[in-house]
Amino acid sequence: MYGLNDKPTIWVVDDDKSIRWVLDKALQKSRLPYRMFADGREVLDALDFWNKQPENKRQAGDYPALLLSDIRMPDVNGIELLREFKKLAPEVPVVMMTAHSDLENAVSTFQEGAAEYIAKPFDTEELVALIKRFVQPIKVPAMTNSTDGTSDDADGFEQRYGLLGHSSAILQVLRTVGRLSATEVNVLLTGETGTGKELVARAIHATGVRANAPFIAISTAAIPAHMLESELFGHEKGAFTGAGNARMGRFEEAEGGTLFLDEIGDMPMELQARLLRVLSEGVFYRVGGSELVQANVRIIAATHQNLAQRVDQGLFRADLYHRLNVVGIHLPALRDRAEDIPQLMQHFLAQAARDLKLLAPKTLSPAAMEVCQKAAWTGNVRQLDNVCRWLTVMTPTQLVNEADLPAEVRERPVEVNASFSPSGATGMTGVNTWQELLRIAVRQGLNDQVPAVMLKLQDQFEQVVIGEALKYTHNHRQKAAQLLGIGRNTITRKVRD
Repeated sequence: MYGLNDKPTIWVVDDDKSIRWVLDKALQKSRLPYRMFADGREVLDALDFWNKQPENKRQAGDYPALLLSDIRMPDVNGIELLREFKKLAPEVPVVMMTAHSDLENAVSTFQEGAAEYIAKPFDTEELVALIKRFVQPIKVPAMTNSTDGTSDDADGFEQRYGLLGHSSAILQVLRTVGRLSATEVNVLLTGETGTGKELVARAIHATGVRANAPFIAISTAAIPAHMLESELFGHEKGAFTGAGNARMGRFEEAEGGTLFLDEIGDMPMELQARLLRVLSEGVFYRVGGSELVQANVRIIAATHQNLAQRVDQGLFRADLYHRLNVVGIHLPALRDRAEDIPQLMQHFLAQAARDLKLLAPKTLSPAAMEVCQKAAWTGNVRQLDNVCRWLTVMTPTQLVNEADLPAEVRERPVEVNASFSPSGATGMTGVNTWQELLRIAVRQGLNDQVPAVMLKLQDQFEQVVIGEALKYTHNHRQKAAQLLGIGRNTITRKVRD
């Protein structure tokens, strides 16, 4: 099926007829020229046919301006199609769609040259806007020669690193990890304790250009300040009491590879200066040493703290912050991606069963799963993993019922939402309603002379309401909009802002 125009067209391939129908209507409405395909082989045959046409018989409308492709398709899957398509039309951007977002797909698509990677179900208005952003006037080539080339796919990274889920939040993480696979820039990971920052750091390393070199991890919060300098930079013999022998530090151990600095926000100021010099000049001295040591290391740092705020407070160097935060990735709290919990629990229960050499993993009843999706999970994915191991050991039956869940999951603590208030307004005794807490927040904001306090509280109110509605509807924007009595475009705009 063709669209309206003799200009280069949008090529869409998906084996699902319903998806093609939705995209057909969306592209018609937007007046973008397009062509629909049911499988990847049709796409390659059409492009090969165009290449073989004499130049004077070629029509611009027969050439793609962009390829929009599903990943899981019979015969030729999306990754194979992307690889072959890029040989025939390397200048044409490719956007991959999938209902099964995982790290393997994300890394493979970007390594093979995809321009973007999106999850189903998608908002058609946002998808059309994305297509328009990528579709630029392109030079239709006179002839595109096929060249040989191979590329190894990633192998089970999502299983290895537990980066599972279909939520928009985790998809953004996977997309960014995929984009980083071809670069060596420094990365700053932020998120609550237990969200999987080290797992993401290992995934970035394993899918990157330094994958065959060492990955060395160190927590700056776990080592006393007086020992941290030696741990990082090493020391010479006799540098301090007890230094009987010279010792390499973590920078030398990670040479050529990646150094993961966990809880970087806790690093003492004097060490921040030394770290900055390594990042800016690529050299350092061992403790007690006088010979410069070269450092060819990629830094991935992580923190649960707000580093920008600590910079404002004078607790973290601004220049170091910017050196570390070349690319920032925020890992969402588990409660903010509750729709991923069933897939994560299935993965962790299967892993626990394998570790304990059981014949089959435990499964959860619908009621038990509903409780898990509504639980607070203050320890995030790490807590979820531990609970799955506890259930594997302690539940006497194969089916886990609601009563089998540990108290930490069943007895969700009463929460007072801190989003309404400046710091210090939560945890107040005698506050029984959110309206009372709001009054306290307003008075505190006025006392502190917070600029535009009403606008700030209003923005936070909308974020909380829309965020909870999206969690309740498992990120279904149309349904959330209906429940809230607002337009879907309003939700889309607020989420974007």
